[in-house]
Amino acid sequence: MRSLWTAATGMAAQQMNMDVIANNLANANTTGYKRSRGNFADLMYQNLVPAGAETADNTKVPTGVQIGMGTKTMSVDKVFTQGNFTETDNNLDLAIEGKGFFKILRGTQEVYTRSGSFKTDQDGYVTDASGNRVQPEVLIPKSTTTINIEPGGTLTALDSSGKVLGTVNLKLYSFPNPAGLMAAGQNNFVSTPASGEVTELAPGTEGVGTLLQGFLESSNINVVEEMVNMILSQRAYEANSKVIKAADDMLHMANNVRG
Repeated sequence: MRSLWTAATGMAAQQMNMDVIANNLANANTTGYKRSRGNFADLMYQNLVPAGAETADNTKVPTGVQIGMGTKTMSVDKVFTQGNFTETDNNLDLAIEGKGFFKILRGTQEVYTRSGSFKTDQDGYVTDASGNRVQPEVLIPKSTTTINIEPGGTLTALDSSGKVLGTVNLKLYSFPNPAGLMAAGQNNFVSTPASGEVTELAPGTEGVGTLLQGFLESSNINVVEEMVNMILSQRAYEANSKVIKAADDMLHMANNVRG
């Protein structure tokens, strides 16, 4: 009975969809998190009567008879829409207004992030929350009391008297296809062949965003939307389970037919 297996694929797809929604809701307060979206596609069809087939009366069937075999998960995409900004008044908290990523060196691997929650380590280098240094490396002089970061990426370190101790230009990184990046955990992404070649740019140039000092980008999760999607997924899962129950009842009735 095709309906048993077709409904089973529907339940598996909705289970996957629920997993994606659960991860979105779990990261509703994760800085710089980008929501995931499951994409689904129908499976192959069994052509019982091909469209346009000739009949015994030399006419052609206008639509044919096709029976679908269910659905499957095609992809789970990251949606890189802008999140809201939260003011922190921390000099090293940065939000990107527009496209682009920061680059971090995690061990020997270069990773990219939208989370601009930066700190300084014991040597004065700017790092992420895990101690991984921002690339290119930024060293803050020890006598620095004030840090100014312009939208165009120029970081200026000042001492208590207002004397400039040093300046450096922060960079952003852009990809032709950000959705092709692979999430690596800890708010980080790594490049893949699907994401395309990375381009290093100054903030505010060639389509990348500018920097906003003293702010962090919140996740782009809409909790209400995710809750609605969860309800729809739950109902679709329930409907598929009822199809399996109905098919089982039909088989049971067929097995009890007496001649």
